[in-house]
Amino acid sequence: MNSPFVFDVTGLVHSSTPQRRSLSGPSPVRIGAAMIAVEEGEKVSVEAMLTPLGTGVLVDAQVQAPLRGQCVRCLAPLHQEGSFHINQFFTDSADLITGEGEEDEEDIPQIVDDRVDIQQAVTDEVGLNLPFNPSCPDGCAQEEAGVPAPDGVSGQDEGGLPDPRWAGLEKFL
Repeated sequence: MNSPFVFDVTGLVHSSTPQRRSLSGPSPVRIGAAMIAVEEGEKVSVEAMLTPLGTGVLVDAQVQAPLRGQCVRCLAPLHQEGSFHINQFFTDSADLITGEGEEDEEDIPQIVDDRVDIQQAVTDEVGLNLPFNPSCPDGCAQEEAGVPAPDGVSGQDEGGLPDPRWAGLEKFL
């Protein structure tokens, strides 16, 4: 299976002109949060500009894929289109950055076998930008049907009730 996240950069590192590439194909893995994600096998489209930068390649890409999940309020299925922007530098040299660096610095991804794989960058971007608790975009059907939101109080008017946690302060009024 060809991954839509892997670009062949043979000869591009030693070139001087950027190249625009388009790839599409099935997602090799499920990417996203527990309640909403790009499911494995869904068609993913990637439009990328590959720019050679001396000892590496800058990948500036727009990734589009269908998102599948469930609303956390009503558990209705969610079907949305997701669009994510990726900007990642790949080096062809393991010693690109030399000097005294901290131990917890990010490793710069490398070009392996004249290919760059943006899957980890896509996974990070999707994980950061998808909602952790997705809900229906136009509101849940329960809200329209007059079903109250689960607030812990059933059949009571909360407007006139004092908060019992503040009851001890009444003596100071």
